[in-house]
Amino acid sequence: MVSSTRADAKEKTRETLLVTGLKLAETTGLDGLSINAVTAAAGVAKGTFFHHFGDRTSYLVALHRHFHDRIVDEVQSAVIAIAPGSRRLETMSGIYLDACLRNRGVRALTLEARGILAIQAEITRRNETTVALLTTDFVALGWPQPRAAARLWLAANVECGLMELDLGHADPDTRSVLLEFAMPFRGRTD
Repeated sequence: MVSSTRADAKEKTRETLLVTGLKLAETTGLDGLSINAVTAAAGVAKGTFFHHFGDRTSYLVALHRHFHDRIVDEVQSAVIAIAPGSRRLETMSGIYLDACLRNRGVRALTLEARGILAIQAEITRRNETTVALLTTDFVALGWPQPRAAARLWLAANVECGLMELDLGHADPDTRSVLLEFAMPFRGRTD
């Protein structure tokens, strides 16, 4: 019982550090997201931070994973009964874009983090997993190069998320155009 309570407290502290970092990133970006700033805002000692994360880079990778793992969980729950295709792509896109708007610190994770090698590796790994999932949708839609279409769809969603973060709200026109890309392949007309 005691070890379970300690484990719960440890996980709660780790979660607090991650939630605090994402919130701080909204105003400081990654450059201002120092260990001192995170621990002060979270109300924990620096030693506690290092107990959970070996260094700042490990923390930033964990922060990236934390945000995206929550989206993956939400997406998996939402699309479990939806067949691959346009409706599933629309559902996944909406979840991602809405999550970005709820967590404005993701802008720093999306743009600034690409300069950190450990996060580049995480982004590459995550993108490959996502493209594999999305490829099934573009196969169902009849796209002749479904993997390439999936890669472009993923990039378009990230760009749409950044556009909406700049606006501060969802952009129905941009989302509508994005969904046009998720239509069945019609072939060339010329």
